[in-house]
Amino acid sequence: MAKHLHELIVFSEDLSLINSPAFYDCVIHLICTEGECSFRYNDRIFTMSENDIAVISRPQLVTEIETDVDCKCEYIAASDKFLHNLLPANNYAIQGCVSLFDNPIIKVTDLDAGRFRTDLANIRNRIDNIDHRFYQELMGSLLQTMVYDLFDFHAKTNDNILTTDRVGYITTQFFTLIEGGRPKTQREVSHYAEQLHVTPKYLSDTIKRVTGTSISTHINNAATAIALEYLKNSNMSVSQIADEMNFSSLSYFSRFCVKHIGMSPVKFRTAGAKKKPRAKVS
Repeated sequence: MAKHLHELIVFSEDLSLINSPAFYDCVIHLICTEGECSFRYNDRIFTMSENDIAVISRPQLVTEIETDVDCKCEYIAASDKFLHNLLPANNYAIQGCVSLFDNPIIKVTDLDAGRFRTDLANIRNRIDNIDHRFYQELMGSLLQTMVYDLFDFHAKTNDNILTTDRVGYITTQFFTLIEGGRPKTQREVSHYAEQLHVTPKYLSDTIKRVTGTSISTHINNAATAIALEYLKNSNMSVSQIADEMNFSSLSYFSRFCVKHIGMSPVKFRTAGAKKKPRAKVS
């Protein structure tokens, strides 16, 4: 059974729950507000102190959570799919996810820590406002602000986020193709492997090992962002969009949207049209 949006966004101060199975499809956005804590993630131990931020894309990999007596934390867990659908195809997250999987900790200034806590408070204060007619858009805008602030914090200290060895080179080149909009028409792993002169298995294994996420997920996330942009901001028919994005049939495009957006393209557009305010008649 599909969950409502307000069930996919959680605010909590209980650090011990960040690896709860309920969060396995979520991204954790966490700040330590007092004291110190530590946890094992992706087979490494990380320590956080006051004002440190962590972005954890695979909560199921978190183990050995420890806190001192003064430790206080707060975090937002939000649906990974919903977050991806908020952002454009060409965004810092495509590269940043590589660095954050390797090291989820972001060191920030007191000012930036305050900004992030304000972002969390704004989300926390509106999570239960489900009677708002534009609840999805409201929460989307608040989460989007938080994510772009995190991009800014992370980018300040992570100019070079990939290594220069072969693995780093292949990963960089793959994301260059993704950022260039290639998933608009090319969504097969074999295409990217051919472009990079490696086997599909090598490319898939490399991207999974470096980012913690399957290569198909990266490709489909980018394709979904492109499809959403067309559906929201173009006058093209759904059939024309399917052709433009090189889907073999309209039904295949519809199935893709249902799987990755949560509804068919026709339903998505109909829902959007219903939410547009009508002009007043004088």
